Amino acid sequence: MRDAAHRDTARRDTTHRDTTHLGRTDEVSLRSPAEQARTHEQAVLGEIPRQAPRPEIGDSWERLRRLGLDPERGRDPEHLSTAEIEHRRRASGLDAVMPTLRSTLLDPAADLPLILAIADAQGTVLWHEGPRQLRRSGDQIGFMTGGHWDEEAVGTNGIGTVARTGRPLRVHSTEHYVRNQHAWTCVGAPVRDPRTGRVAGVVDLSGPARSVHPQLLALAVTAARLAETELRAAQLESLHRLRTVAAPVLAQASGPALVVDRDGWTAATAGLPPISRLRLPADGWGSATIHWLPSLGECAVEPLADGWLVRPLTSSLQAVSEQAVGARLVLDLSNADRPEVSVRGGVGSWSHALSPRHAELLLLLATHQSGRTAAQLAEGLFGDPSRAVTVRAELSRLRRYLGGLLEHRPYRFAESVQVEVVCPADSYQLLPASSAPGIRRLRARQDSGSALLPGCRIANPVGPDGTGTPFAHERSGGQLPGSQVPSPRQPAGALKPHA
Repeated sequence: MRDAAHRDTARRDTTHRDTTHLGRTDEVSLRSPAEQARTHEQAVLGEIPRQAPRPEIGDSWERLRRLGLDPERGRDPEHLSTAEIEHRRRASGLDAVMPTLRSTLLDPAADLPLILAIADAQGTVLWHEGPRQLRRSGDQIGFMTGGHWDEEAVGTNGIGTVARTGRPLRVHSTEHYVRNQHAWTCVGAPVRDPRTGRVAGVVDLSGPARSVHPQLLALAVTAARLAETELRAAQLESLHRLRTVAAPVLAQASGPALVVDRDGWTAATAGLPPISRLRLPADGWGSATIHWLPSLGECAVEPLADGWLVRPLTSSLQAVSEQAVGARLVLDLSNADRPEVSVRGGVGSWSHALSPRHAELLLLLATHQSGRTAAQLAEGLFGDPSRAVTVRAELSRLRRYLGGLLEHRPYRFAESVQVEVVCPADSYQLLPASSAPGIRRLRARQDSGSALLPGCRIANPVGPDGTGTPFAHERSGGQLPGSQVPSPRQPAGALKPHA
């Protein structure tokens, strides 16, 4: 029996770190207040500002303008009852890390006029601490405990926008979309759940516009990382308890087996190489006892304490070789907050949520089906072809569960795989959290009116009921979906608007 819990814990392939912008967050402060206000005014009117906002701010403004949010007051924020606030605090898991967040953020900034706000993944403020007079000022714009600060309700801000994009952000004065927040500046950083890689909450420091120094963003990021470290320690302790339960079960197993927790993280294995995590179906395993899993193939699954006992019924080599035969891969990007990949094939089917980086990579591969080199993908992700090593590492993680569906030299989907991409109707909702140059170019091309993304073309428009022929990948003269059944060498992928 092998202990796999402590292997590879630092390389969570579901996390998505991009802090390259931390050093340039004060550039907007160098502009005069009049210039900043003019940029905001032109943008909310749909004009092209003479001085462009930062990309992450501009993307948020454009989303909100299209949404029709009132730039004067936004929407009246909702407020939760005391009982609901307590329930959400417990559900978020952040109550356990509040002492660390307070000591890291409030103690160093004790002499500054700042409010510490901790919100859940939906942007609801669960804790709100700071000087009484400043908190009263916050009350006037709904910035209080129980207030809902989702981006779509109150505009660009250091809570809702960070929860949406999953990236640290400073929002200075007129960078707020809604004018009644222009007297404020805020810095926010996401706290990710180490079990899932998804945002569990947001750490935010807010205060008068000129009192929130850009360097406070680095402090917020540090606090978020410390909180994640504590959450990870709690997860490892949970895996240790599960391992204790699993030991006698695995000792009696007649063949290869492993025990995973409810999120798929491995507690222990027997007769198998170390596996850090299994990709569980997005909708769970339900009551069925036989499931097809990436890299393991067909498996018998049994509930065990706070996890699952998994026994492979086929060899992993056979599973990889069979995975791509007749497979149909659907990259569903219609839900901006939860990109998902699903695979259907003759040997089984599965689906799971994607990390932001993996969603970006798969979209770039789907729109360049002839293949991309690591350097080309690095340019599309970072604007820097020299970061090919980073791309190769991410693709290696992708291949752990996509296996034979991905080929390399160049990187591409296997010829036998039919690829479909389901997109949101609004181009600015296409991976809205992404600032990758390649994704931004895709949004711009889709928004131009033609929606002709690389390697794709529009067949029949999607009707109001959501029906219609999707966008189709052209490959080796492949036909549009519906014109004929594609051969294995001519996969009919799709970029399909989601009504």
